[in-house]
Amino acid sequence: MRWFKGVRNSVYGLLGNQGVPSDSVLEDRTEDIREAMLALLGEGGTKQFANVTRRIRYANDIQGLWYLRGDLMAALATTLGEAAAREQVQRITQMFHGMLPGSLTSRPSPLMG
Repeated sequence: MRWFKGVRNSVYGLLGNQGVPSDSVLEDRTEDIREAMLALLGEGGTKQFANVTRRIRYANDIQGLWYLRGDLMAALATTLGEAAAREQVQRITQMFHGMLPGSLTSRPSPLMG
């Protein structure tokens, strides 16, 4: 799997990411994000949104968690309302800073200003 690390570094470089996080940093931050996402669902959400909880818990990597933000937003919006859910998911989104290739990060929306 050493070849994969070289490919990953090349892809990060091509996509404009300045530096590639080390494997240990990536793993630690991935788990921090996973825990934060699960904490937002809370105890009641774990049962009510078992599918979303399961997908977050077993996501393979940080990119998988990135794409699950929409599912998390939908689940939170049903319990908290859309505005509060958006605020919570925005906090999670900030945790991804520097951890993803540039092509996967959010761009500022002209609507949010």
